[in-house]
Amino acid sequence: MNGFSIIIVTWNGLEHLKTFLPSVMSTKYENFEVVLADNASSDGSVEWVTEHYPEVIIASFDENYGYTGGNNRAVSYASKEILLFLNNDVRVDEHWLDGLNSVFEMDEDIAVSQPKLLSYKEPDHFEYAGAAGGFIDKLGYPFCRGRIMDTVEKDEGQYDSQIEIAWASGAALAIRKEVFEKLGGFDEDFQFHMEEIDLCWRTLNAGYKIIYTPESKVYHLGGGSLPMGSARKVYFNFRNNLFMLWKNLPASQLWYKIPLRMALDQIAAVRSLVSGNPSEFGAIIKAHLHFLTGLVRVNKKRRDYLINPNYKVLSPVLIIWQYFFKKKRRFNEL
Repeated sequence: MNGFSIIIVTWNGLEHLKTFLPSVMSTKYENFEVVLADNASSDGSVEWVTEHYPEVIIASFDENYGYTGGNNRAVSYASKEILLFLNNDVRVDEHWLDGLNSVFEMDEDIAVSQPKLLSYKEPDHFEYAGAAGGFIDKLGYPFCRGRIMDTVEKDEGQYDSQIEIAWASGAALAIRKEVFEKLGGFDEDFQFHMEEIDLCWRTLNAGYKIIYTPESKVYHLGGGSLPMGSARKVYFNFRNNLFMLWKNLPASQLWYKIPLRMALDQIAAVRSLVSGNPSEFGAIIKAHLHFLTGLVRVNKKRRDYLINPNYKVLSPVLIIWQYFFKKKRRFNEL
């Protein structure tokens, strides 16, 4: 039986902790610990957790390091073989760790696993952030079994098969501690959004496997740190996607995929402006500027991380064509 260190990053998230932490602490599993990574909260989060759940390990930081920095710094407090990064707005089933443990016991080459991610508000629907496992199309656009673009499917058992995937959602991501440390953890330049996809891509490039399992279920509220539709989310989405592609694409694909993606981004920016959303337009332009100015640093990380490029990471699907032109809204239609 593997041990799990459940790491929960929080910043002034007391209400979320009151709502969701009790389910985590009620987990029926013999070998787990919970580490609260507190990014200098001022709302009494640490005090409340210490009073109600004194067994929780507290990792208190001097400032807000975000999702990536908070998780990275909390790993030194973890003592178990498997790290499980869990958002503070996730409710879990009491036996959720059993299914994840079974995955890691299957094969030592399996480094990452994701449970079925359902919506907290609509438990019979998948949740946007990861659904039933993530994939990346041939131009670098992420999509999921159960969620394509903004269309989220109802869970009718259609994705109850355990399969290899390209990325696991950061809302509930389990990874072998030794692999996480070997790969250098989350890239803190990402701050928020797509940092888990970058980590998973590096995991695949290093020769490991990522598995989705429906035997484990969690329910994610979502939209807390980066609300859907916010200019800040748009900025991180576009900037970090380009960071991720530059770091992980094979050299033979960089020269045409990056310019093509930037051109498609510009079309999206103009569309936002024409539709009366100047803040989104500005966010995309800012994302491109920051990508270009940060390219030297990103390129160094590319040299550091591109160990053994896995050319099968990208799906052959063109998700924009399938979704907008062929009107395919469900993963099993692709």
